[in-house]
Amino acid sequence: MSAVPPPTAGQLVRFSAVAVPLAAAGLPLGVYLPAIYARDYGLSLTVIGIIFLLGRLWDALADPLMGALSDATRTRYGRRKPWIAAGGAVFAIAAIFLFFPPFGVTPLSLGIVLFFLYLGWTAVQIPFQAWSGEVSGDYHERTRIATYQTVVTSSALLLTLILPTIADQLRLGDGRLQLTLMGGLVLLTVAPALLLTLTALKEPPLPLIPASRPNLKQVLRAITGEPLLLRVLASDFAVTLAQNIRAALIVFFVTFYMGRPEWAGGLFLFQFVFGIFAGPIWLRIGRRYGKHRTAVAGELVQVAINLSLLLVTPDTFPLLLALTLAQGLAQGSGNLMLRAIVADVADKHRLDSGEDRTGLYYSVFSLAGKTATAVAVGIALPLVSWLGFDPKGANSPEALNSLLLVFGLGPAIAHALSAALLARFPLDEAAHAEIRRQLDPAPPDYAFAE
Repeated sequence: MSAVPPPTAGQLVRFSAVAVPLAAAGLPLGVYLPAIYARDYGLSLTVIGIIFLLGRLWDALADPLMGALSDATRTRYGRRKPWIAAGGAVFAIAAIFLFFPPFGVTPLSLGIVLFFLYLGWTAVQIPFQAWSGEVSGDYHERTRIATYQTVVTSSALLLTLILPTIADQLRLGDGRLQLTLMGGLVLLTVAPALLLTLTALKEPPLPLIPASRPNLKQVLRAITGEPLLLRVLASDFAVTLAQNIRAALIVFFVTFYMGRPEWAGGLFLFQFVFGIFAGPIWLRIGRRYGKHRTAVAGELVQVAINLSLLLVTPDTFPLLLALTLAQGLAQGSGNLMLRAIVADVADKHRLDSGEDRTGLYYSVFSLAGKTATAVAVGIALPLVSWLGFDPKGANSPEALNSLLLVFGLGPAIAHALSAALLARFPLDEAAHAEIRRQLDPAPPDYAFAE
């Protein structure tokens, strides 16, 4: 078989387009919706934390099933595309009710909407991630593909963050206006993004031997029997936990601790302006030092940044801006490398077992991140509430200092754990090259769409 050139930059941008509506919905879910539902719809922080925790846990439980189903699917359109198309439709309908609730928001209605939103989200995200890991078998090309997805996602997050900032300039503190603008972005982009992704590249040829039908015992064996995968999952859980503790509390931190409510959206916007440059920076570092070493370096940088947040006071706003800039440049470094490593681990598993479980492995990778998000929201919000913080009333200096401590120290500890888990990771470029040599006696013949 003859090798074909890797996908062009334009193809990878098109292929990554589906990240736009997912990011446009995901950011409000983790940052803005809890605060808006508490302030504008009267739900308590504890109730919101529990509902989002249950929603994310359901999302996490569905991931392995979706990965296994995607691996076992065989149609004329491929294994991944049918799931992405169907999941996109469910996701879009649920987003309407999430951002434009026609009958208000109650605990029951919020729970139902999140159930279907996450169901559609999973059906899009898991097959897409598996497909992205199959586009190329090259160690560094996989990092390049993941980098384009990171840059597109960061750009979408930046655009999403502009909207609540605009809303604050129009009517400060109007959560319903923020919901309308952010929800409008999701609904305007979901159909074009799905079309671009589904037509950007052809899926690689179906495996000669299809993956076996989902079986709980086999699924668990394929996951627990691969220690390298477990290390990657634990590391991603830790880094995502850190990111979402910070995300869940940043609106409260800026508004109440710093006393700058007009910057509640603008600070995140400031971070993501620089976050767009993070992907190419870490790609270059990864090409030079390898994925796992680069991930460790990025996590240690995050530890330093978050510990430095403990030095911030309401009178040192420039220090907070400097740390936010650094946070942007370090943004997603661990996630980027870990996402690319998953495909390498799937190659090792295929060589050892003969089973192609790329979809399953990306599903449990996604599960780790989503579970961490649920834990972050489900713990951080009730914890600061238990420590005395009240988003609807006056707060004592002790309550505000507790908010600072959770906001800075919690992410620092989690980033440090993520780095420790990746230290001395054995699947480097040389080891992966030997695996691919045994898997591919001839170069892979992947056909890409024009």
